[in-house]
Order: sequence, then structure tokens, then C-alpha cells
Amino acid sequence: MVAVASRIRLEDRECPLSTTVQHVGEWWTLLILHDAFDGYSRFDQFQENLGISSSMLTTRLKTLVEDGLLERRPYQANPVRHEYVLTGLGHSLRPVIVALAAWGNSRLAPEERSMILVDAESGQEVEPVVVDARTGRRLDDSDTYVFTAGPAAGDVMRDRYAGRGSRTGGTN
Repeated sequence: MVAVASRIRLEDRECPLSTTVQHVGEWWTLLILHDAFDGYSRFDQFQENLGISSSMLTTRLKTLVEDGLLERRPYQANPVRHEYVLTGLGHSLRPVIVALAAWGNSRLAPEERSMILVDAESGQEVEPVVVDARTGRRLDDSDTYVFTAGPAAGDVMRDRYAGRGSRTGGTN
């Protein structure tokens, strides 16, 4: 993880987007998490489905366990074999994965989509959107919703968002 952390600029270390990308911003990591959401849990399942090398998969799974997104559990005693199960923290990333997939699908005609999100009961396709929990309004309007410095922001973050606090109700 130290190698990944070094890619983040010093001023971004307090940025929640930068720190999130540090954990899940790598190609294979997102695909492993997607497979875990689809019920895959064993090394050979991930490897077969993704076509990933065993060394790369070992590294990614180890990092996901260290980051608390997956839990490594033995499922066989002789020889010992482990499965990788989503933790609560890992499950909390599902809306992010869904939103990324929806964004990808939004650029395709319906007949070109190879994977869609459906309601499990009705089978009807759903259109995921990110909304504010309090108002129910969509967050994709950059004129209505903007980032600003939060209560724990340091000087760099406060300088970046100077002047936005009064417009959005945040603090400067």
C-alpha cells in the first residue's frame, strides 16, 4: 500500500476522493470487488473469471484484506484453502460500483449493454442515480452541488475552496 500512497500528492492526503482512489482506484481491484458483489469468493473463481495472473490476484486480494474490504476465511482444512468475503466496509462500496457501471451504460444504446441492473423481484431494468439523502435531488448538477472545505480541512483544502463556504453552507 505504501507504493500506492506515494502516488498521492501531499496536499491530496486529506481529500476523500484521493484517499478512496488509493484503496479502490486500480483496475483489477474494481473488477475483483465487482465479482465479489456477484458472489465470487474463491481464488480460482476470481482468477478464472477475470483472467488475472495468480501473482497479481494474490497481491490485490492481500491489499483488499489489509484495507478491510474483504475478509480472508478458511473454507477447507486439508489442504487449507481460503475464500474472500466482503466485509461491511466492502459492501458499502456497492453503490459506487453500481454508479460506475451505470455511467458506462449511459454511453451505450440499450441494445449494446452487456450487463444491466434490474430489480430482483420484477426483473425490470433500473436506472441508478446518486441523490441527496435529505432532499432526494440528483447530485449530478454541478451548479447546485459543489465541494467546499469541511470542518477538518487544512490550509491547502481551505485555500482550494476559498469563497465557496458562504454559497454552500460549508465552513472556510
